[in-house]
Formats: sequence, structure tokens, C-alpha cells
Amino acid sequence: MPKVGMPEIRKPQLVSATMEAIHAVGLHKASVATIAKYAGVSPAIINHYFGGKDGLLEATMRSVLQELAKAISEKLKSVDQSDPVARIFAIVDGNFSGRQVAPQVVSTWLTFWCQSMHKPELLRLQQVNNKRLLSYFRYELKKMMGHDEASYIAQGIAAIIDGIWLRGALSPNGIDPKLAKALIEDFLKSKLQADAWA
Repeated sequence: MPKVGMPEIRKPQLVSATMEAIHAVGLHKASVATIAKYAGVSPAIINHYFGGKDGLLEATMRSVLQELAKAISEKLKSVDQSDPVARIFAIVDGNFSGRQVAPQVVSTWLTFWCQSMHKPELLRLQQVNNKRLLSYFRYELKKMMGHDEASYIAQGIAAIIDGIWLRGALSPNGIDPKLAKALIEDFLKSKLQADAWA
């Protein structure tokens, strides 16, 4: 975590540089010196404020997760609270909105997923993010069904999102949000009553 007193202008600069470096050369080659070069700062700045690359990666993922939460929140604000299906798709839209599908962010997400298997602090962030996403979906689905069924369907939607993300990240054509929405719509239509689509 950044130390208290770090100039706020530095954090976005270093987070952006971290994502650029990871996207360009991969995590293992994205040394503190490389990231510092992308940011136009001294490596000592990164070591001082973040304690090294691991601390900077954690801060970068926190930033990406905050942006994701903000994107979902903004999408939900534009949708009627009494329309759970529309709100589910607003949550899906938030996951595939603008910056979330930028190549640098996608590369960072993939790195985050891989590293979370070996880094407890990153695993904790991943678990918080996963629980939050499932909670969003469950909340809307429970307006139409019981808890157990809502939990099951929420897991299905999340799995489709992750699958589209992973396939898109490894595809030269990138992530296809329209495909994700179409697959999720088909999945939901097989699980929800017809009147939910009125």
C-alpha cells in the first residue's frame, strides 16, 4: 500500500505505468526500473512508496477494482430499480465498459488472476471482487426467485463473464462484450420465467 503523504498525482501515474509495462513486456520483465521508466520517475520513488513491485501491483489492482465498482455503480444508476433483468445487464455492461476492456487493463487482469494463486494479498482482493459481483447478481435475482436458485444463476453469469474475458484476452480480436451479453441473455432466458422479459 502507498505510504501516507504520497502525492495523489503520483499514484495514477505509477498505476498507469505499471499496466503499460505489464502489457508491453509481461510481469516478470516489468521490473521496478522498467515501470519507473514508463512513469518517468526514479525507481527509488516506487520502492519508497510501495515497498517494491508487489506493493505496486497490489495498488494497481485496487485501482482497477475501484474503477470496475464505479463503472457498475454508474450503469446501475441509469436503470429502474424495479427492473431486475435490466439491472443484471447493467452490471454486465459495467464489467465490459470502456477502460475495463482496454488492452493494458486486460493484461493487468490476467496477471492479477495468475498471481492471486501465489500472493495472499492479491487472492484476498480477488475474493472480495468475486463476492461483490455475485452479490450484485444475487440481489437482483432474489427479486424473482429464492436464494439458492439466485446463487446458482449468479454463479452461471459470473462464469460466462470470466470465460469471455479469458478467451478475449487471449484472442487477437480482443474481448467481445456483445457476445457476452448474447450468451448471458440466452442463459437467463433458460432460467427465468417469460414474464421477466416483459
